[in-house]
Amino acid sequence: AVVSTQSTGDDDGNKKLDLYEFRKGISDYGLVLEEEEVRGLFGIFDKDSSGSISFDEFLGSVRPPMNKSRRGLVLKAFNKLDKTGDGVITVDDLKGVYDVTKHPKYVSGEWTDEQVFLKFLESYDTPNQADGLVTKEEFMNYYSGVSASIDNDAYFDLMMRTSWKL
Repeated sequence: AVVSTQSTGDDDGNKKLDLYEFRKGISDYGLVLEEEEVRGLFGIFDKDSSGSISFDEFLGSVRPPMNKSRRGLVLKAFNKLDKTGDGVITVDDLKGVYDVTKHPKYVSGEWTDEQVFLKFLESYDTPNQADGLVTKEEFMNYYSGVSASIDNDAYFDLMMRTSWKL
């Protein structure tokens, strides 16, 4: 419910919630909290103490952490994609690892291979801050969200191994 507040309670459109917007969102969802409780809760979400809550800070606070086994698989996939070993996945890293020739927009001639690679990277990039580079942290954050929706460790393992041919 508060995730909706993240997108609709952002009155100034900066993709973050300040204390005022957070307080308003809490109230809009019918929660009755004392000012001290609101400030305390806000402080828990505002990990970097910037005075605002980013989408990543919010998600990081509410989703469960990945267990060691899942983190290991995600790290294996990242390392496989990061051909240069510099800690960042780029278009050049993807060449030879990700086959664009079956992508519908490449097949139709609508996109070049470069555009397919960039779109692929964008899905792992920080929301609303796509730069065509995917850091290990961004990759882990993406799979943390995927992991939170998969209860079974064996299924997560199978999904990762199948997807990335690990």
